[in-house]
Amino acid sequence: QVQLVESGGGLVQAGGSLSLSCAASGRTFSRNVMAWFRQAPGKEREFVAAISWRGSNIYYADSVKGRFTISRDNAKQTVYLQMNSLKPEDTAVYYCAADSAAYRWPPRQNKYEYDYWGQGTQVTVSS
Repeated sequence: QVQLVESGGGLVQAGGSLSLSCAASGRTFSRNVMAWFRQAPGKEREFVAAISWRGSNIYYADSVKGRFTISRDNAKQTVYLQMNSLKPEDTAVYYCAADSAAYRWPPRQNKYEYDYWGQGTQVTVSS
């Protein structure tokens, strides 16, 4: 059974930092793009960042560029999202996702093109 499990969410003040993790099990994703999405209340799930299979290529949404950093450790089957300079508009449930196709780049930004999802972790940024 394939599982993606996010952790690290919480409540933080504006300007603060949080680090999210996503641990995969049940299969290896070392040949696949891994991504983070987020969904705020009443809004569509939106793309945040993606990283290629070896971590050599990274892509960010404009809204988080320069503040968020995605990384991965294939030996640990884990992908990370370091979030700095957080803003209230970053408040959302953050989801980890894996592209089922191997070696596909540029990354898909459409949520419907990802087959594997975590359960999500809440990030709340207070003003």
